[in-house]
Amino acid sequence: MRLTSLDVFRGITIAGMILVNMAGVVDDVYPPLTHADWHGCTPTDLVFPFFLFIVGVAMSFSLSKYTQDNQATSAVYWRIFRRAAILFILGLFLNGFWNQGVWTFDFSSLRIMGVLQRISLSYLLASLVVLKLPPKGQWMLAAVLLIGYWVGMMYIPVPEYGAGVLTREGNLGAYIDRLIIPKAHLYKGDGFNLMGDPEGLFSTIPAIVSVLAGYFAGDWIRKQPVQTRTSVGLALFGIGCLIIGWAWGWVFPINKKLWTSSYVVFTSGWALLLLAACYELIEVRLIRRWSKPFEIMGLNAIALFVASVLLIKILVRTKIGTGETAISTYNWIYQNIFASWAGTFNGSLLFALVTVILWWAVAVLMYRKHWFLKV
Repeated sequence: MRLTSLDVFRGITIAGMILVNMAGVVDDVYPPLTHADWHGCTPTDLVFPFFLFIVGVAMSFSLSKYTQDNQATSAVYWRIFRRAAILFILGLFLNGFWNQGVWTFDFSSLRIMGVLQRISLSYLLASLVVLKLPPKGQWMLAAVLLIGYWVGMMYIPVPEYGAGVLTREGNLGAYIDRLIIPKAHLYKGDGFNLMGDPEGLFSTIPAIVSVLAGYFAGDWIRKQPVQTRTSVGLALFGIGCLIIGWAWGWVFPINKKLWTSSYVVFTSGWALLLLAACYELIEVRLIRRWSKPFEIMGLNAIALFVASVLLIKILVRTKIGTGETAISTYNWIYQNIFASWAGTFNGSLLFALVTVILWWAVAVLMYRKHWFLKV
């Protein structure tokens, strides 16, 4: 069974990722297109957890045949490990892209973690949970991971900082990342040198639950009739998660860079609501014309993800002009083609929208040629 609404959901998410990534390069950008500086959640902060949620929903279909009575074979585990390894290596590949569009894999300073690396580890560990534990055990482990992460972050003291310190440098996750990962291999931007890594190892623990939340939703969808009541059920679960996540945020703030437990529950709520809307329109009411562009993008999400990130790196790190007056290719295009007549804020938005359309055109070409990059 292929869930078209999931492909559309994935396409919406990849389009949103390209939009916010491209707009966010400059300072003059509309607030919804930027990440929360620390605590809080903007629409941009929903993109990454949506990817993890989608991975979980897809997993519920691909692993549905394997149960306690029908154990997965070694070939199944090999495919899971292979996929996780490819995603992790792709992440390292992107991290290795450096100056003037040249690949300079300096392993002495290569950042180890990243977005694809977190997806890789979360997918791998969530898959093992699904294959090794019965349904009740999966739910119980998800709860233990979220509550355990909360307790650890709030009550385990960090040397020189104490317990419950959720600053960039003083939180437990940053401390553990600094213990495990050498400083040269941590994230080096946005003042995170002392923090650890925004996609660090310790904060990947609750990210596993972001994948499991998608798995639970997909497993539930598989067992329900294709009717409006299924969409309503997803929406009600989503609203419940929003309320619980928001309430939890009062004692354990919603924070993407720390991937707090409240953030997991809150963003899963939004994911459930968007999935419910896509499911109702596409699967139940068969209103599909609007969704085709997103479906096409969703079918080649990994290719668009990698290629769009590479494009941004090339535009930012290549220069037009020489000497001190040289500016990045990105800024030249932004200033001379968009901001010069649309203004700074509208210019960054238009630049990002044009880029989304560009990658949609690439996706259409790949779709017509039947080129689908699968990992």
